[in-house]
Amino acid sequence: MSETAPLLRTPLHDLHLELGARMVPFAGYEMPLQYPAGLMAEHLHTRKAAGLFDVSHMGQLRIAAVSGDVRDAALALETLIPVDLAGLGANRQRYGVLTNARGGIMDDLMTANMGGWLFVVVNAACKQADTAHIESALAGRIVVERLEGRALLALQGPLAVEVIAPLCPDAPGMRFMDAIETTVAGIACTLTRSGYTGEDGFEIGVAAEDAERLARALLADERVLPVGLGARDSLRLEAGLCLYGSDLDETTTPIEANLAWAIQKARRAGGAREGGYPGAGIVLRQAAEGVSRLRVGLAAEGRAPVRAHAKLFADQGGTVPVGEVTSGAFGPSVNAPVAMGYVAAEYSANGTVLFAELRGKFVPVKVAPMPFVAPGFKR
Repeated sequence: MSETAPLLRTPLHDLHLELGARMVPFAGYEMPLQYPAGLMAEHLHTRKAAGLFDVSHMGQLRIAAVSGDVRDAALALETLIPVDLAGLGANRQRYGVLTNARGGIMDDLMTANMGGWLFVVVNAACKQADTAHIESALAGRIVVERLEGRALLALQGPLAVEVIAPLCPDAPGMRFMDAIETTVAGIACTLTRSGYTGEDGFEIGVAAEDAERLARALLADERVLPVGLGARDSLRLEAGLCLYGSDLDETTTPIEANLAWAIQKARRAGGAREGGYPGAGIVLRQAAEGVSRLRVGLAAEGRAPVRAHAKLFADQGGTVPVGEVTSGAFGPSVNAPVAMGYVAAEYSANGTVLFAELRGKFVPVKVAPMPFVAPGFKR
């Protein structure tokens, strides 16, 4: 997006205004930051009941093989992503990253095997570049359809399944990371049991013209509260989930980002399809030999959160720099500040006390395990 380009609007824009949302620019879109209930209430409500998020700014792609065989599409995409997609069963979804020649992360994304095609969801700020990259690199092997006329809603929270069950009998039987085509409230959609909050929940892809009707059907349940970007960020941070552009970027490898778990056995050293993606040599070497820095969780003392870009030091005098905070906020569910960042590997053990620069002072923070809240996924 150019600086002068008008902000885009999602299909739910009018509904956000009706619900009293405070709108802000985000990734080229005008998006709801919060509603009248406020960030704290929206966050806590999602943890105890169900929150509804508009994530229609995300990119949705339909990828099919020229041959017509979904396995060929998976094998093609594997040349760009260090994920076992060929081994991904029908109606299952996996998290992964697009890598560059240096092993850096171009974007993180979700890929689902829908039976005859792959459903890929990419980040809003990267969707044009991601799509062009995939189309160019895999030309002649796949066909990419940009699902521009689609909305994406996320229903998240421990009561999400109870809310959606009367509208979609297929939903309760789904497991975490299942992906199906079905109907919700009589509206055709793609439905995945996944999300970005650490809670149980669903992401619903739907035609733009049906989005408001679907949102109203979900909001009609008194257990559902509309939730904006503010609480979405604090929820994902408590869940230890990365934000692209803050915690991940093209200079960060999956190993440095502590995302080795997202590289399945088949793609690791000695696996059936070892490497074969951009930067594989670097990533595989780091997996074997270790890295100089790692993404870690950080728990601050007191009530004041340490924010992104705060420098981290080994000593209280701030003379030995060891890293930097990439995300930080107050965690309403844990009632304490939470953060994540990158630190030199020798300082990455849980319990290590470091010092963050905060308004000219150096405050203690402790390396802490993530997530900060227990996940609520249905395994």
